[in-house]
Amino acid sequence: RANMRVLLFLSLLADAAPTTPVRNRRELSPGLYEHGVYDGNGSYCQRGDVCCHGRDDACTVPYHDTLCYCDLFCNRTVSDCCPDFWEYCLGIPAPFPKATGCARAGRNYPTGATYRENCNLCTCSPGGQWQCEDHVCLMDGELIDAINRGNYGWRATNYSQFWGMTLEDGIRHRLGTFRPSPTVMNMNELQMNMDSNEVLPRHFDAAAKWPGMIHEPLDQGNCAGSWAFSTAAVASDRISIHSMGHMTPSLSPQHLLSCDTRNQRGCGGGRLDGAWWYLRRRGVVTDQCYPFSSQEQQPGAQPCMMHSRSTGRGKRQATAHCPNPQTHANDIYQSTPAYRLSSSEKEIMKELMENGPVQ
Repeated sequence: RANMRVLLFLSLLADAAPTTPVRNRRELSPGLYEHGVYDGNGSYCQRGDVCCHGRDDACTVPYHDTLCYCDLFCNRTVSDCCPDFWEYCLGIPAPFPKATGCARAGRNYPTGATYRENCNLCTCSPGGQWQCEDHVCLMDGELIDAINRGNYGWRATNYSQFWGMTLEDGIRHRLGTFRPSPTVMNMNELQMNMDSNEVLPRHFDAAAKWPGMIHEPLDQGNCAGSWAFSTAAVASDRISIHSMGHMTPSLSPQHLLSCDTRNQRGCGGGRLDGAWWYLRRRGVVTDQCYPFSSQEQQPGAQPCMMHSRSTGRGKRQATAHCPNPQTHANDIYQSTPAYRLSSSEKEIMKELMENGPVQ
């Protein structure tokens, strides 16, 4: 009987103890605006035309990567209401400032939105203004328009591969020839024999004078290797012209970029005198044998895949097969020493007409 009284007492205690309500996941989760409003604009409750009365945990609208609510239970201190709940459901202003946003081309964009204007990134600031970078662009739309309004005999255009690049990037990646050393700058100039009253033609086309001997230009891409490309191009044309078409090689800039490493930086830039020295002393193969491997600037120099050895009397021959396995002609081409022209435009024109392209 005593045991029964104890059990009855415990039963009464259990009946008298207060029950703890189970809180659901929504009640325990933090509100959307605990750390500030992510998006103070937008149509959510209004767009979905969902309930605005009482509590309904199914009354949700997709909100970015989560859900927002449109029932009255959402209106708590820490809120999970949709941004337009107060205006649409309660008819009162929202308890947080609306994001101002920015206008462009007749459309409104939220704070933080971005767009690119040529080479400059523009961002919508909290004050409702577009904040744009101030880089000088490689391509200038106003300059293009100004040229095309004039009568210069040619038209400028927006080359897509240059649009969006800064001038600094253009200089870094699209040029690449370093200033010659003082020794080269002090070379004696070669003077052309010209009469003071000699009249040169207004138009001259080397390809018309030497058909089949003037090669198409190669695209160096975003490799600052103009020192190698221009040297290979001029040497190709000159060898063709002065061999009277018996040899018409299109020489390999990649051979110079990868193998002429003495004080040269490959796609990071180089000097013309070094390129001509290499072409004279070591020689290069054709572009078909050793093609340009990349139009992007390389983080490190690509290893040289083509060397040559002397066969006597200044001649050289390749010691390896072509890097392009589909080509077997790995002949080495060399040039005579380079020379410096006068800075007179007329003398340079005369040189072009008589001996071919210059650098």
